[in-house]
Amino acid sequence: MAEIEREAMEYDVVIVGAGPAGLSAAIRLKQLDADIQVVVLEKGSEVGAHILSGAVLDTVGLDALIPDWKAKGAPINVEVKKDKFYVLGEAGKLRIPNFPMPPLLSNHGKYIVSMANVCRWMAEQAEELGVEIFPGMACSELVYGDNGEVKGVVAGVFGLEADGTYGPNTEPGMELLGKYVFLSEGVRGSLSKEVIAKYDLSAGKEPQKFGLGMKEIWEIDPDKHKEGTVTHTMGWPLGGNAGGGSFIYHLENNQVYVGFAVHLNYANPHLFPYMEFQRFKHHPMVADLLKGGKRVAYGARAMTEGGYQSMPKMVFPGGALLGCSVGMINVPRIKGNHNAMLSGKAAAEAAFAAIQDGRAQDELTDYEDEVRNGAIGDDLRPVRNVKPIWSKFGLLASLGAGGFDMWFQSIFKFSLFGTMKHGKNDAAATGKAADYPVIDYPRPDGTLSFDRLTNVSFSATNHEESQPCHLHLADPDIPINVNLPEFAEPAQRYCPAGVYEVVEEEGKDPRFVINFQNCVHCKTCDIKDPSQNITWTTPQGGDGPNYPNM
Repeated sequence: MAEIEREAMEYDVVIVGAGPAGLSAAIRLKQLDADIQVVVLEKGSEVGAHILSGAVLDTVGLDALIPDWKAKGAPINVEVKKDKFYVLGEAGKLRIPNFPMPPLLSNHGKYIVSMANVCRWMAEQAEELGVEIFPGMACSELVYGDNGEVKGVVAGVFGLEADGTYGPNTEPGMELLGKYVFLSEGVRGSLSKEVIAKYDLSAGKEPQKFGLGMKEIWEIDPDKHKEGTVTHTMGWPLGGNAGGGSFIYHLENNQVYVGFAVHLNYANPHLFPYMEFQRFKHHPMVADLLKGGKRVAYGARAMTEGGYQSMPKMVFPGGALLGCSVGMINVPRIKGNHNAMLSGKAAAEAAFAAIQDGRAQDELTDYEDEVRNGAIGDDLRPVRNVKPIWSKFGLLASLGAGGFDMWFQSIFKFSLFGTMKHGKNDAAATGKAADYPVIDYPRPDGTLSFDRLTNVSFSATNHEESQPCHLHLADPDIPINVNLPEFAEPAQRYCPAGVYEVVEEEGKDPRFVINFQNCVHCKTCDIKDPSQNITWTTPQGGDGPNYPNM
């Protein structure tokens, strides 16, 4: 690519991704110095277009960043009033009382929000401070200096030929150069993945673990709507097939968020996470709530679940990883946005101090120290064993032993279990198809449950079809020659958007088809493919889902 000539723009700090981490960093930098030059690059068509989260928000991060957020009109209005937790059976439910749960799991005083709308509001605050925000600008490459340091990114490449080459109508994009580059791409971002590999940032850490979260917004019967009610479930329909659970959050305007998460370390390759979600809505408790309502939006994204022991080194020459690019979700709390905001604030403060000292493109070690030993580390350390206990010993053990460990650490500040290991990554956890039963899923009824392609239309996903496929196969023969006979090609099932198909026609060999136009950018394929043959890269800017209120 050396022959490609690009214009370059220089800033003090270049931020990739307008999520809660990136926007917090931008805001904090401008709070510290109004003259510091900050740019935020967002691949979505607008800020918030690619933001999907539950979400019950702990405002501790926002309190630290913008203490007067209420007065400034933040879209954070629905305080949690009821907090319920159930273990489901196929037709019944058992409520787990709140009193034995560790205090850190309480949602009282937290808020049900649309993080897409919170990010839109944060972008307004950033722009008022003078931050430049460019939506529709996908960052497709890193720019390296002579000593191997990151010094910028390439953004805004449009019109590549279908084979990925530059043609007469290709816009080559620009180089955005900075003293420091912050990668706040969310889960499994392509540039973050590159720097983690290049600088071996995961050395000595446990493998990162992931889950797949799927979410629908429903408008329901006003008589059934209980604003401020939060419900979480575990158990059916997943049972022993996989870890995971659901959430149902009652927000304003007779709407509820209905979500379902599946831990991606499941072994049975016949498992179909999306259909588990659809089946969940037929549980009597859920079906009664949704009856007479209508689904108005759908989306999906992967979540980082490895916790404290899986966080890679967060700094590299010239930059830092923020938020979900590191993996800061507190799994039992089902919360990470507060830590993302705190990470952005900490990175900004470290970069500001470095720039004041005349430094550039080195490692911001103060940021790493603050994350591991400050509020984020204090949030993640006491829960670090919940996920490995669940993965190794199942649901009941996670409730019993995991709950005991959280209580013990809350009181005594250490764990009798030490720090448990995760072991395999999620791809390696996938078993052989012959060793597991095929799971028979009921057909969606079109009222409570829906097929994938119908639901994807409710994500407003769009990709310009003449561009190259952004889902790259290292070896195009593996899906049919390896994954199909050994694993029943699980890409057909783990993708929540129906991107991957095995097409079998009479008299012809099976074909592996990638419908990249459907991709909602969840990154599950990059994570779960048992052969680690699929790499997710960013499509051209503005493409993908366009979430309104996720």
